[in-house]
Amino acid sequence: MTRIAVYAIGGNALSSPIAEEEGESAEVLARVMSDVIDLLEAGWGVVLTHGNGPQVGHLMELDSNQSQSMDSWVSATQGMIGHSLALNLDSILHRRRRPERTACIITRVLVDGNDNGFTNPTKPVGPVLSPEIVMSADWDIAETIQGPRRVVASPLPMKVVDLPVIQKLVELHAVVVCGGGGGIPIVEKGDHYVGVPAVIDKDRLSALLAIQLEADALIISTAIDAVRTDFGGKNEKTHHRLSLDECERLMEQGEFPAGSMAPKIGSLMEAALHRPGLSSILCQPGDALLALRGEAGTTIVV
Repeated sequence: MTRIAVYAIGGNALSSPIAEEEGESAEVLARVMSDVIDLLEAGWGVVLTHGNGPQVGHLMELDSNQSQSMDSWVSATQGMIGHSLALNLDSILHRRRRPERTACIITRVLVDGNDNGFTNPTKPVGPVLSPEIVMSADWDIAETIQGPRRVVASPLPMKVVDLPVIQKLVELHAVVVCGGGGGIPIVEKGDHYVGVPAVIDKDRLSALLAIQLEADALIISTAIDAVRTDFGGKNEKTHHRLSLDECERLMEQGEFPAGSMAPKIGSLMEAALHRPGLSSILCQPGDALLALRGEAGTTIVV
């Protein structure tokens, strides 16, 4: 039976709306594509997830009339980014004469409408707001370093609604692109689903997907080559293997910043805890296969 890897693409691999960052993004994306090919050639099936923060922000900035809902913009970026990833990957697969093809799934994720995040939204989205919008928009708005911005909930994902479709595509040996931006957050109201203004953390969704797919590996790619403590300090240390207990201790010591490494480490811990035998890995793009062999990155073990 084919082993399955859920691979979370870091935001630095995706095209930025800022022109001067395009070159760097393209270079990182090339390493991500190399990882996917390496995994396929080693006999793995691959499910790709990705972020969408800058892309959603750019679309929201263009929507000066506030004509679209937050969940609509998340779904739009899933299509945009999925299309771009599929073009890149299918072109490489075609040149390599490999049999796999990509499939992009607009992915809906069920969240709890009573999640604490909805009563205390803290996740900034979109552009800095003008005084006119601050006065007129019916949004939660917070002052940030950049200026006033809309803030929304960041609820925990509960269920990947489109999981059966993703499973079937994996069985057909497709490289599945799904869960973009953490998925489109929806809630149950009576006997139907409704989209909600929220942002699900992409890495937490990737962990849930790995658990529900019964995957064999969760790989979170990021800009650093491995987990480090005392980052940038005189006692900086690289960790290639961490237990759950060690991760919890380092979390308590504040080694992992809440806005960057903490969700990644927390997601890897969650997957390792609920899916025994899963390889739970953080590494930089280009190192996925080496990390699975224990030769790069950081592996979280129970």
